[in-house]
Amino acid sequence: MRDQVRDISFTKASSKGQVVIPTVLRKRLGIKQGTVFSVAARKDMIVLKKIDAKLSEQDLKSLKLIEEAWNDIEQGRYRVMSKQSFLNELKEW
Repeated sequence: MRDQVRDISFTKASSKGQVVIPTVLRKRLGIKQGTVFSVAARKDMIVLKKIDAKLSEQDLKSLKLIEEAWNDIEQGRYRVMSKQSFLNELKEW
């Protein structure tokens, strides 16, 4: 549990709207200059997904699942989880 929690960081948007991804996360995910992300937003939440320069079939499936999840949340189809259950599910992702 400690390993999971220590990767939680906070960041701020710059005057240009740029957001810094903390070093520990960049290293763990192999994010370097020029890494491409897909960006999805709903209400006050933004999701970044690291992708190859070309969208793979798996990337498209992930984007579709994110869209379906947003729709479920907006329509009240979600469940409340304990922090540990959420972290376990996030780890499986």
